Amino acid sequence: MALNNTYEARLVQQETAVGAGVQILLLALLGTAIGMGPAGWLTGLAFAIATWAVLSRALHRTRPRSFGPANRVTLGRAILVGGVTALVADSFESSPPVTLLVGLTAVALILDGVDGKVARKTGTSTALGARFDMEVDAFLILVLSVYVSTQLGPWVLLIGGMRYAFVAAAKAAPWLNAPLPHSMARKTVAAMQGICLLLAGADLLPYAANLGVVLLALGSLVWSFGRDVLWLSRNARTAVPAPVPVLEVPAEAASMESSEISVEGIEFLELAMR
Repeated sequence: MALNNTYEARLVQQETAVGAGVQILLLALLGTAIGMGPAGWLTGLAFAIATWAVLSRALHRTRPRSFGPANRVTLGRAILVGGVTALVADSFESSPPVTLLVGLTAVALILDGVDGKVARKTGTSTALGARFDMEVDAFLILVLSVYVSTQLGPWVLLIGGMRYAFVAAAKAAPWLNAPLPHSMARKTVAAMQGICLLLAGADLLPYAANLGVVLLALGSLVWSFGRDVLWLSRNARTAVPAPVPVLEVPAEAASMESSEISVEGIEFLELAMR
């Protein structure tokens, strides 16, 4: 059994290694196609190494029996996000290939709706898979906000940084870590961010229209986060306090007749329960 578990763990870890290899292959193809500079190469390689290291550590801790089809889709999305990251970094040195950037981003956004369906259909939904999917989404939004900020201004970074600011705030205020109720509005707002940033990044609309689209995305995100924080705050204030632990009486004592329990024993139990 131990040898079997070791074999399964190796197969799972091999899939992350294959993902890192495919990421490097994509960077090589991008570098050949557009003559990517050092900034793009270094950023893309750093993304590949960081993704492989973090995912490998998470898999080692959770020890799943298999990587799963849904996680493979998410890993494919992560590879595309790595390519987008490299292109955005390279855009600070040379003119970005907008068509290529938009194409990779569009496929990554489309696949965002696939991995969840695959997980539910195959019965392979896991906490690790959900977290992996969330982190890939968040990083893509951050990268897109960096790119669009070069066109509209640094305030666009608020879109990409809001989720990370929320995570940082939760370190100081643990009540922010409480689970939130299901909300279709929250999911819709989250999906809007990538679409709006992609639309603005494609630069197909006039400046005023791009500005309005991104402002709409930011406004809806502020509303969504504000609503969730308010709900968490109210829930934390109205939470029922934990019940006072009851001292269990040993079975031997429970079987004794009441007349056999001394006054001193009763006083000790009362003190212990206070």
